[in-house]
Amino acid sequence: MIETGGSETYTGQNPEHIESHIDATRQEVDRTLGELQSRLSVRRRMSAAFDRMTPDITRMIRLDHAHVLAAFRRYRARMSEVRKRALVENVCLALEVHTQLEEEIFYPALRQVAAASEILDKSVPEHEEARMLIRSLRGTGPLDPTYDETFRKLIRAVLHHVADEETVLLPLAEELMPDELGRLGRLMTQRRIELLRPHAAEAAVTTIRTFPIGSAVAAAGVLAAGWLLVRGLTGRSH
Repeated sequence: MIETGGSETYTGQNPEHIESHIDATRQEVDRTLGELQSRLSVRRRMSAAFDRMTPDITRMIRLDHAHVLAAFRRYRARMSEVRKRALVENVCLALEVHTQLEEEIFYPALRQVAAASEILDKSVPEHEEARMLIRSLRGTGPLDPTYDETFRKLIRAVLHHVADEETVLLPLAEELMPDELGRLGRLMTQRRIELLRPHAAEAAVTTIRTFPIGSAVAAAGVLAAGWLLVRGLTGRSH
């Protein structure tokens, strides 16, 4: 008696019939494997495309800095209450995500390859100072007499922090771990998506409201296109 992996048995059947059935089974297995390989190939291509689109970690940090500094330049004490609140909320969210990403991914990686660094050591305390100012801003509002000055303090603190990173920490990372920058950038992108997902609507609305009416329409289109692209890539990669 010859048994297969299933419940079917072959007793008293001629060898040609058995061989024919084995061939049919083999072809079915080959088709199944081919379909699986095709699906994996699509996922690999999407993953490769995502990797190519993802900046390395030092470039990503510089892009974060540029985004926040551009928002700082748009801030005016005489802005409308709606635009001022939106701009401040947008900056606060961006800084919260940025500081968490650095503390979870960038700083630990840099500590593994760098000698003791005073600037690296004071980076997290500087983040805490920014978080304290963010809490103060969220506890008041644009009509509060301390609001503008608190935001200016945040600007000064962030400018000092950015200067240290741009002139010391980022070049140090590029010198000491050039082969790791791409991988860390992908990790940071994935983690950023996780952190921003619960705040996607808030980020979109506040970004649009920080611009004048005409520019807001263009910003809305860019945000929509970017979100659809990211959702498509991450959705296919799971």
